[in-house]
Parts: sequence; C-alpha cells; structure tokens
Amino acid sequence: MLIKTLLILLALIGLAVPIAASLGWLGLILQWTDSPMPLHRAISDMAWQTSTDFLLVAIPMFVMMGEILLRAGITERMYDGIVKWLGWLPGGLMHSNIGSSALFAATSGSSVATAATIGTVAVPQIKKRGYNERLFLGTVAAGGTLGILIPPSINLILYGLLTNTSVPELYLAGFLPGFLLALLFMATVVVACMIRPEWGGDQLRHSWAERLAALPALIPPLGIFMVVVGSIYAGLATPTEAAALGVVASMALAAFNGKMSMETMRHAIEGTMRTTAMIMLIIIAAVFLNFVLSIIGLTQALTDFVTGLGWSPMQTMLMIVAVLILIGCFMETLSMLLTMAPLVTPIVVALGFDPVWFGILLMVLLETALITPPIGINLYVVQGIRKAGPMMDVIRGALPFVVTMFVMLGLLLVFPKLATWLPSLVY
Repeated sequence: MLIKTLLILLALIGLAVPIAASLGWLGLILQWTDSPMPLHRAISDMAWQTSTDFLLVAIPMFVMMGEILLRAGITERMYDGIVKWLGWLPGGLMHSNIGSSALFAATSGSSVATAATIGTVAVPQIKKRGYNERLFLGTVAAGGTLGILIPPSINLILYGLLTNTSVPELYLAGFLPGFLLALLFMATVVVACMIRPEWGGDQLRHSWAERLAALPALIPPLGIFMVVVGSIYAGLATPTEAAALGVVASMALAAFNGKMSMETMRHAIEGTMRTTAMIMLIIIAAVFLNFVLSIIGLTQALTDFVTGLGWSPMQTMLMIVAVLILIGCFMETLSMLLTMAPLVTPIVVALGFDPVWFGILLMVLLETALITPPIGINLYVVQGIRKAGPMMDVIRGALPFVVTMFVMLGLLLVFPKLATWLPSLVY
C-alpha cells in the first residue's frame, strides 16, 4: 500500500499537477481503492475546522510581517552593517550573505523570502568584487534556508500543529541548531577560500569606528525579533498574538523609514493573500490525505512495519533520515512537511525519541531539500535573481552546503541536546 501511495504521488507530481491538487487527488484515489466509506464527504468539515484553528492565524500574520519588512527598506542597511563586521573574513561578502540571512530569517520566518531578499542585494556584488560566482550563489541559496529553522518559523508552527508539539518549545529548540548551522556555513566558506584564495574576491577592511557606526542598521531586525519571540517567552503573548505584534512592529518600522503608504500596504496585503491562500490550500489537502491514510490503516501499518524490523532505534532513525533526504529531492518542502510529519513522527515517538528534537531534525532535512536538485526551490529563486547563466552554476555552488547540512544532521543525531537543552531549562 505504501509503495502504491508513493508511486501515485510521484506520478501526479511528474505530470506537473499542482501540489495541493496532487495531495487531494491522492486522498480521493486511496479512498476509492482502499476505503469502504465515502471519506470525501468529510472534506468540507475538515477544511472548516483546519482553517479556523487559532494557531494557523499566525501564518498570514508572519507572512504579512515579512511582506512589510521587504518594503520597509531595512535590508540594504542591514546588509551593509553586517559587511562591516564580517567582511574581513576569507570570503568577504559571502559571510555577509549568510549572516544577513540568519538575521533576516529571525524576522521573516520564510526561507524563500530570505533567499529572495538577500539575493537581490548581494548578487550584483559578484562581478564588482571578483568573487567565484558559483560559491557566492551557493551562500545565498544556503543562507536562505535558515528561515525554516531560526524562530519565528512558519514550518515549526505547522509541525507543532500536525504533531501536537509545543510551538514555544520548538522555537527554543531551533535557536542553537539554527545559529550553529549558520556558523558551519561560514566555516565552509572559510575552508573553500583558504584552499582557493582567488574565490574570495576583494579583501574588505573596515575600522572599528565604521563597525560601531553600522550597529544602528542591525537594531531594526533585532527589535522585531525581540518583539515576536520575546513576547512569547515573557508570557505576554501566544505565538499567534506574537505574530500580530510583529505585524504592528513592522508597520511602525516602515513608517519610521518613511516607507509606509497605501501603496505599500496594498502590495503587502496582496502578497500575503496569495501566499496564505497557497499555504492553506496545501494544508487542507494534506489534512484530508492524512485523514484518509489514517482511516485505511496505512499510518499504523507503517509504524508496525518499522518497529517490527527489529532494528535499533538509531538504525531506524538513520533509515528515516535517508528516506527523507531522497524524498526531499523530488518534493517541495511545505508539501513534504505536511505529508511526512504525520506519518513519520508517530514512528519516531514509538522508538523513544523526543518529538521536539525530531522537529528540529526534520527542519534541517527540509532545509536540505531547499537546495537539492531537481526540486530545490531556493536554487530557482537564486537563479531567477541572477537572470543569466546556466542553472548548474547555482546547483554546484550549493553542493558544499548540502554536505555541511549532512554534518549538522550528524551532530543532531549524536548530540540531541543541541536541540533539547534550551527547552529543558524553561519547561
């Protein structure tokens, strides 16, 4: 049954059927072939219950916050400020790409928005500063993936909703792995530029006076981060309420920068509606599919099969990681999260692993999927910003960072406290 399910899903994706329709059709097909009950009659009720979940209100709020910040004019100043602090390292602006991505990820919650925003500022510098184009593009694509892991993350909210896991705990668990992964990306650049110094472009030197003068440019994104995440852990707001506070703070920031206008809000609201509609349609289709899989017994059968193999928990976990890496090459990350999390998490919990820890491991796997061909979305985002040149340049530039993500996965498997230490101090 599992093989049939995967084959049908891959066939629908191969036919270029939109992912929400693919998930919905898969649920309908499995209902017709494996269920004696007309499960499709539950779609309207499930769509209503899913759409009115209070936690999901955070999604349009975070999307709108990111849309306003994109138009608030903070990105260029933030990027220039980070250049002053990180530009001296071997690789120069490539470290600024990663550092800016980490900082912007802590406000936008979206990997695609992070890659697009930082890429727009950074890519024109490649020729001007003499960088190796492939590696430079790879830093933009890889840095953008940090939006999934570093709080506030839309994907962590969805994982918490799908698996009944505390979102504040997941946010705490994402801090150390998120910033550690950013440091590992920077270490990858340093190693590459030490081996091939000509890849590092012009050496950048800035005085301490210039660095200190650049600090005010870093305050706005840090301020938004403190409003959103700080309000959660101060006990002042739920994740949904914190997202609304983030929207208010981003509007205030846009007004302070003189970017607040009816035109700005119109574009922000339109972008929010488009993105939210896409996300919600995929969520509703995935919830229906998961309902069908549960009714026909596939979820329980898969759990029984894996736990009945007689493998050790770590051997089973390594198999799960390998399968998810393979699936990530062919499935868009949001769809992968919504489809796989309800299937795999019960197995992981049955093996004795912490669902909070697995949520962070899954986020790193989703990050890997963002830059692995042929469906790595961030690769296409960066190529779209670049506009000219072969796609293979972006793919090859991202490959060293795929290896870095494998290292991060290994660290999480060997040292699970990287994800569980901070939550254990608070909860």
